[in-house]
Amino acid sequence: MEEEFSVDPSQLLEAASDFAHQLGALSDASAQEFLNRFPLPAIISALQTNVDFPGLESALVDCLERIFRTKYGTSLIPHYMPFVLVGLGADSQKVRQLACISISCLLENTDRRIAVQLVLQHGVYPLLLGCLIDGDEQVASASTDAIKAFASYPEGMEIIFPANTNEETHLESLAAKSSSLGRVRVLALIVKLFSTSSSVASEVSKSNLLNLLEAEVSNSNDTLVTLSVLELIYELVEVQHSAEFLSKTSILQLLSSIISNGAAESILRSRAMMITGRLLSKENAFAFNDESSLRDVLSAIDKRFDFLESREADECECALEALGQIGSSFQGATMILSTTPPIARHVVDAAFDRQQHGKQLAALHSLGNIAGETRTENTVLLTSAAEENLRSLIYDKASKTSKLTPSGLLLSVLQQDSEIRIAVRMSLYTTLSLYLHSVLSLNSF
Repeated sequence: MEEEFSVDPSQLLEAASDFAHQLGALSDASAQEFLNRFPLPAIISALQTNVDFPGLESALVDCLERIFRTKYGTSLIPHYMPFVLVGLGADSQKVRQLACISISCLLENTDRRIAVQLVLQHGVYPLLLGCLIDGDEQVASASTDAIKAFASYPEGMEIIFPANTNEETHLESLAAKSSSLGRVRVLALIVKLFSTSSSVASEVSKSNLLNLLEAEVSNSNDTLVTLSVLELIYELVEVQHSAEFLSKTSILQLLSSIISNGAAESILRSRAMMITGRLLSKENAFAFNDESSLRDVLSAIDKRFDFLESREADECECALEALGQIGSSFQGATMILSTTPPIARHVVDAAFDRQQHGKQLAALHSLGNIAGETRTENTVLLTSAAEENLRSLIYDKASKTSKLTPSGLLLSVLQQDSEIRIAVRMSLYTTLSLYLHSVLSLNSF
């Protein structure tokens, strides 16, 4: 590394640009051939000494990223760790991003023992956290990917989730001393780690890191920050193993509180409803959460409809979509048809209301979910009580219109514009027709 390498920057810029923009996957042979022409020490030297040469840094970084992603390129990283370490603290955001990507390649494609030894020996993890907090969006993303790769190692788990909560690198401590942007990035990292595997999610839960998301929503007066964290919670509930761990938090109660808060921004209530719908679309959510919490959040949604009939059309559509998400599961559909009165009545009412196109469209899709369109064959039909309630809701709606019967209602909807007709055919026509044939009396049609 001490030998001086001098390369014509113009020649290097042209070659690096051509190499970085080659189409298709890069072979080890291509990477080796390029480095035979321009040795890696020469490229590193050019990055350090020709920073003001127009376009050179960007071209070299793109070129090196492609090289390091090859097996041959990854094999070189252990020999150039000093360069990687300098890159993690560089002023250039492009170089910092490259350094983070290099660590990911090292952890994912090198002998596990060597990779973790190098990361621990050189104190890489705190530098990655620095990139997460202080870097631009691309650097933060690359840092997150590297930390996720580190979490796949038992040694990495011990570093990322230290037993001592006072450690400076403990994510709770890091979040506490960060700006609002930094805290959101730490929370995003927690969600990414949680999604990695059930074992990592367990460590996240045991470290009480999920509580940081709740606290940020509860304590923030910044709508944009709150919305950002709600988006992270939405991402969290989409994870397959989320229901078990989220049941150990107060997130469901938090969502109920947001939905019930008439003073909150409508977009926050809407997002809270959609998160609730996504969470309760999982059958196991009903096994892990107590019934009182489930009924509380459903009651919160139910009460919002009293304020949404003539206002906040977008929020009303979100509420209907959330009920449809909940109703896509057997337990969810049963519950929204078993409350007193059934909260599913809002979906039935809106599905056959021609006055508001978007609202009707959302309700039609939701009614299809509740009726069983998306459920497996053995869970299409609900309990006898739930089936009876759904039948009563449809008949009651029909009796208050000029159509008088469910078939008349369905026919009237099919006579509307193409978007509504498609929604009926996709979400209701097959399922609801089968449902009406099997559960309702065909003699009334």
